[in-house]
Amino acid sequence: MRWARGDTLFIVAAGLSMGILGVALVHWGNPANSGICISCFVENLAGGLGLHGNSRMAYLRPELAGFILGAFLMALLGREHRSRTGQLPLLGFVLGIFLIAGSSVFMGCPIKMMLRLGAGDLTAVGGLAGLGGGVWVGVFYLRAGVDVGDARTEGGSLQGYLLPLLTLVLFTAWILRPDILVSSATGPGSRHAPIGIALLSGLIIGGLAQRSRFCVTGSFANLFLARDTGLMRGLVGLLLSAAALNAGLGLFRVGILDQPGSHPDHLWNFLSMALVGFASVL
Repeated sequence: MRWARGDTLFIVAAGLSMGILGVALVHWGNPANSGICISCFVENLAGGLGLHGNSRMAYLRPELAGFILGAFLMALLGREHRSRTGQLPLLGFVLGIFLIAGSSVFMGCPIKMMLRLGAGDLTAVGGLAGLGGGVWVGVFYLRAGVDVGDARTEGGSLQGYLLPLLTLVLFTAWILRPDILVSSATGPGSRHAPIGIALLSGLIIGGLAQRSRFCVTGSFANLFLARDTGLMRGLVGLLLSAAALNAGLGLFRVGILDQPGSHPDHLWNFLSMALVGFASVL
């Protein structure tokens, strides 16, 4: 997909917001190098709902609610809200499982991967190479004729409102009754930014991401599919802004060992992110 010249500002703004707020959220209380991590936040939510037994990973991240509601509101404002469904939902569900599994092995999603790089974490280099390689393999399969079905727009369907509504209800219930969900007393789930700041950060990022269509994995996919470097500008903005703010806050530390929220097994870092890239493209 080719982007109009005016959209470049939103792409860069989305990348900068992820880099700046991703580091700022760590400064405000989120786990080190994990200011933004979609897969981590989903795992925290699952723990908060009692769907897994890891007591260290249980908390409803306001950022997650912000991402969903911010993107939803921006889509409504831009008259772009459409209910879409894939032709092969079971395949999408299975690929989603592998995507989350790959992120868990890497200990983070592609956004956290870029934030780790912006903090000097060299263990994320293997993940970056793996993500690019996985996307390239996925693009190769698509060009070879693998058909996973295009998304269809469901005209007038209410299902496009279900996730935002569920998010709003759950988040409101949690604010009114904090004990309705499990919250970690120790570990990553116990470290978080103030609720208002976290929610506002999520709303900003969700809105800009929807408007710009910026995505870390999508940046590689657009490059390999159409030689389109538009989204790469956002990726560069994310990395540079994160590195600059980390340096300013004294959080930039180049190295491999003892990096927070990571492990030094380069092979598994590469393979896990390759799986994430491959599954994302399909």
